[in-house]
Amino acid sequence: MAAVVNPNGTLAGKVALITGASRGIGAAVAARLAMEGAKVVCTARTTDQAESRLPGTLTETVERINRAGGKAVGVKADLAQASDRERLYEETLAAYGSPDILVNNAAVTFFIPIETFPSKRFDLMMEVQVWAALHLSQLVLPKMRERKGGAIITLSSGAAIHPARPFEGVRPGGTVYGMCKAALERFSTGLASEVYADNISVNAISPGLVDTPGVAVHGLINENTKHRVSPIENIAEACYQIATRDPKAMTGRIDHAAPFLAELGITPSELI
Repeated sequence: MAAVVNPNGTLAGKVALITGASRGIGAAVAARLAMEGAKVVCTARTTDQAESRLPGTLTETVERINRAGGKAVGVKADLAQASDRERLYEETLAAYGSPDILVNNAAVTFFIPIETFPSKRFDLMMEVQVWAALHLSQLVLPKMRERKGGAIITLSSGAAIHPARPFEGVRPGGTVYGMCKAALERFSTGLASEVYADNISVNAISPGLVDTPGVAVHGLINENTKHRVSPIENIAEACYQIATRDPKAMTGRIDHAAPFLAELGITPSELI
């Protein structure tokens, strides 16, 4: 059965804000939430193909959803800039209202060994991956508290797990990336404890190794790793399931998409 948009689905009337939605995981999550009736605000830095060396644009994601009968708008924003984050929230309010769902997916990643890691790139990674997720959460939380409900989902990675001795075969350069993802996991569990009484869920979910443009540019899929590649539908479905579960039961979790779906007995839906 072909994937379709159900305007009266489980997310009808809900607003979802997804960062890093021009391609890959962000675009897939936006499509999955829109399939269930959510009004989706997609944001990224790339609106036109000429702006990036990677395939995929914000315009294409929005057109993909609207062409299928969903509702989506795009807001170009650089999440490294606090002013852009604030403008993103204001434009989301103007388009659809304050988000019921926030998906923190945006990332800027450099794989450089620690001994030569430039401070400028460290600051950029921390700003986009960690502080932007925190700041956007600060912006959406007041309305979520008023409504006594909401979901904040942050994309993590297996890189957050400590490397295991004897450290043979470890690819150098991933330490700062792992730091960012570990920080996001602790942020998620901590925030979950702070907003539990307001019926707001906060969770971190790892996609596994997914064949996306960003993964390709870093050469993360090779002969040694190709057996671990996971369908992008897994992470899109996992985000949808988190967003629609009882916030009191589904919060403060750090999961990997495939075993998470297996636990729930869920088969990922095809995407529009």
